[in-house]
Amino acid sequence: MSDQALKTTPLNAAHRALGARMVGFGGYDMPVQYEGVLAEHRWTREHAGLFDVSHMGQARITGDDAIVQFQRFVPGDYQILKDGKQKYSLLLNAEGGIMDDLMAGKPDHDGLYVVVNAGNKDADFAFLNANLAGDAKLTVLDDRALLAIQGPEAAEVMAKHEPALGEMGFMDSARLMLFGVDCFVSRSGYTGEDGYEISVPNADAERVWNLLLEDARVKPIGLGARDSLRLEAGLPLHGHDIDSTTSPVEAALTFALSKSRKEAADFNGAERILKELADGPARVRIALHVKEGAPAREGAEIADMDGNVIGKITSGGPSPTLGRNIAMGYVPPAVAALGTDLKVIVRGKPAAAEVVAMPFVATRYYRKPKA
Repeated sequence: MSDQALKTTPLNAAHRALGARMVGFGGYDMPVQYEGVLAEHRWTREHAGLFDVSHMGQARITGDDAIVQFQRFVPGDYQILKDGKQKYSLLLNAEGGIMDDLMAGKPDHDGLYVVVNAGNKDADFAFLNANLAGDAKLTVLDDRALLAIQGPEAAEVMAKHEPALGEMGFMDSARLMLFGVDCFVSRSGYTGEDGYEISVPNADAERVWNLLLEDARVKPIGLGARDSLRLEAGLPLHGHDIDSTTSPVEAALTFALSKSRKEAADFNGAERILKELADGPARVRIALHVKEGAPAREGAEIADMDGNVIGKITSGGPSPTLGRNIAMGYVPPAVAALGTDLKVIVRGKPAAAEVVAMPFVATRYYRKPKA
């Protein structure tokens, strides 16, 4: 895609002023790095990294039928979700394939606030507009930017601006006045670290971005480190680790299937998904430690110990935290057990690999103590 065809976020000028290296991603001109992927990855693990994720799609689904209608296409139970909470879910097609993964929550009393992936948002919103029935209404919030602050010092940084934010727990969601403007805030993220995602009006995005960067604990982080961080956290990237052919069972995302919804079997693709839960899928997403050679990246083949090709890598690269090469991919369940020895084919050469647990690096989400 040419530079002229790429869309821009409200922070584009701010990225360029910081000397960011820009690339096309999800149809947008986005910063891939500022001072370097390795340094930015480590800063986020040790301090607080600030990400521009304004390319992602934000929307409201409102009306008395909002949740009932939304649940036709996702396997999570949003009827029982409390106000002030959000939940990860999957937008499913009729065959049970993952059209997109998303976050949907109840930051206030006005239906659902939904965030979807940049590359899929137009298709997602078109699908929902065409299929929501009753009085459920989709309103795309294209007048809003989205920032994410991630890392062990993120909570202290945010609490300095609004003390109540320090009291939020993982997957809490709120609508509040912050930085003098109407914001949606959730305590979540895509790095495995504690952190927040903050939706702000486009007109205020650069001011809020610069205000957060005034704190010495905060540095801007590009898409390069965002990708290496989410890989260490074992989190899938749509279009790579999951797509419209992948089921939640194959993708090892069964935690997103609510018990009540499985019992009701009233969502897109339920027949396939319940069959795979009962009988097992044909393939399953695994994590690999690549023990030798170059990193095994997307598209590399996975072979058994006899050299038979049995699967493919969907994401892979060096882990800055662990100091070794890691990867995710799909193989038959018979060779997916932890500790199984496999091989990856990189540049025509087989290299030893072992099935390990996900996440590769322990997550550090903040969960409030139970009362």
